[in-house]
Amino acid sequence: MRKLTLMAVAAASAVVLAACSSGGGSGSNSPSASGGSAAPVTLTLWHNYGTEQNATATANLVKAYQAEHPNVTINVVSQPGDNYFSLLQAAAVSQSGPDLAVMWTGLFTLQYKSFLTNLKDLVPADALSKVQGLEWTADGFNKDNGPYVMPLEKQFYIGFYNKADFAKAGVSSVPTTWDELGAACTKLKAAGFTPMVYGNGGQALGAEFYPWYDASYLMIGKYSVDQWKDLYNGKIAWNSPDNIAQFTKWANLEKSGCTNTDILTKTNNLDDFTSGKAAMIIDGTWDTQKFTDAMKDNVAAFVPPFSDTPIKGVVEYPGDGFGITSYSQHQKEAADFLAFMTSDAGVKAINDAGLIPDVDGASTTNPVNQQMLDFAASQGFTRYPMLDNVIQGDVVDAGNKVLPSVLAGKTSPTDGLNQLNTAWQNLSPDKRGPDYA
Repeated sequence: MRKLTLMAVAAASAVVLAACSSGGGSGSNSPSASGGSAAPVTLTLWHNYGTEQNATATANLVKAYQAEHPNVTINVVSQPGDNYFSLLQAAAVSQSGPDLAVMWTGLFTLQYKSFLTNLKDLVPADALSKVQGLEWTADGFNKDNGPYVMPLEKQFYIGFYNKADFAKAGVSSVPTTWDELGAACTKLKAAGFTPMVYGNGGQALGAEFYPWYDASYLMIGKYSVDQWKDLYNGKIAWNSPDNIAQFTKWANLEKSGCTNTDILTKTNNLDDFTSGKAAMIIDGTWDTQKFTDAMKDNVAAFVPPFSDTPIKGVVEYPGDGFGITSYSQHQKEAADFLAFMTSDAGVKAINDAGLIPDVDGASTTNPVNQQMLDFAASQGFTRYPMLDNVIQGDVVDAGNKVLPSVLAGKTSPTDGLNQLNTAWQNLSPDKRGPDYA
């Protein structure tokens, strides 16, 4: 996920879901890394998912794995999100942490790889070969170097819209450019709807809304995938004229009435969307099931159209997953659990939680999730990573502090991007060189 940053979620109390199945094996097709030992084993898994769908998927996986491996008990511990990585680092020093830990991909993986185990020679090669996006969990973003994380799911930063609101407002097609978005917002507002709603509901990543969902599409609307590395190495300055132009158009959404005016304080934005008060929201796959449960077939996905020409890029990326700690005394058993994630039973456990399994050939039964997959698979959209997973954490944190105020009209786009550029300039040279580190 990336989907999260070091600013992460509000603290959740520790919960242990330690249950040992008494059932026998059921013929899993996951490659065994442990050799099928019948000796009793207890593993500990840490996550920072709170109560979102990823937590449900984790519980599903553990239950399914234990059903096929009655000698294994997996203690699942929900750690507070605001200091999750600090806890992991402290536990690594004392070697008292978990066997398995939720990790974010991209630069987050590389930042914390010192206490992770490379999975290349631990998880069977045939299991790893099934997984997509492993390059984002490997040194140099080259999967041949071996991954440190087994992705849990395929994630999207994406837009969702209410079909009924669009129909009532006379919006006949989904907007694909800035101009089309402006026209749609005008009709929706005239019909009494909030065109696009922002707030810190859903993934509560801080006191204000999380800006990197939108920022990813602002940069998709201007640059190719390869050019995104220039945001990392400085060839494209954060306060470049092109970036200022994009963020100025974004800030105009609030000024023109395309958004709610209380975007910095709103906490029930998801409720506004599911109730039909708001016609569009920018969010992610971790809330797809929530939307389809509430709205049935009245909800659909769209690519945020932050471009002067029809946008043809989509964020499709393995945002998070599980890593094995370097000090775990049960690495083979932990690797067997990771291999199980690629089995039919593992894929089902993930899909049943409303997520998209990150496995070749796996299907999703949620129709809106499938719509997202179709953007790249059958409609020619280019796949992009999550922007906040491939730029430096200090720049991400600077954006968390200032970009919401840019959309709210409290800070000018130029001043906001100057702050991001300053954060980049203050990085150590090894963190802004030609290669990802």
